[in-house]
Amino acid sequence: MKFPKIIIASLLSAAFVSASAQTHYKANVALGAKGGADMSRVFFNPGVHQEFNFGGVAGLTFRYVEENHFGLIAEINWTQRGWKEDFEDAPYSYSRTLNYIQIPVLAHIYFGRRGRFFFNAGPEIGFFIGDSEKCNFNPYATENLPDFPNTNRTNTQMTMPVSQKVDYGISAGLGGEFSINRRNSLYLEARFYYGLGNIVKSGRTDPFNASNQMSVSLCMGYWFRVK
Repeated sequence: MKFPKIIIASLLSAAFVSASAQTHYKANVALGAKGGADMSRVFFNPGVHQEFNFGGVAGLTFRYVEENHFGLIAEINWTQRGWKEDFEDAPYSYSRTLNYIQIPVLAHIYFGRRGRFFFNAGPEIGFFIGDSEKCNFNPYATENLPDFPNTNRTNTQMTMPVSQKVDYGISAGLGGEFSINRRNSLYLEARFYYGLGNIVKSGRTDPFNASNQMSVSLCMGYWFRVK
């Protein structure tokens, strides 16, 4: 019968093409470092008037590429997130910076050779290591300030501790990479993160139903190919 022969021939051809591709493509392993800036906010529910809070990002990176146009990236980063209050015309300022050790594991899809365009996406987990505040008033005694906006805004978040020490979410980034030579390259990436967990207590009797983090970072990095 011709039909089984066609199937067998097709399978053999596919196997040959796959083997040929693997023969012509060598695995690429690279180590690197990155640094840049991060701007973030927290989606509170009920809502809080905010601006973006600016912080830093720095980390070590690992990339493994075994297939043409596809690989995996793992990182360990220090990053600053948080939020900044918007008091509109009132002469007050408050911001809280949250420090994390974050570990993203990302699928890496790229196109091009010497100059590459790439897309990264995957899960991320972060471990809270401390926070700091900047304000020009005492957030625990706002009732003593006669012109403080206590009646038309939510202020509870300023005195609530970070109760969830582990944050998790989804990261996705776009960027470009330029090869200096066979082993060295530089890259620039813009990355978006959205947290799926809450940073403060969100039970039925708590002030907030949700407190998800969101950030956008811009980083420059360096890759050194070890294989």
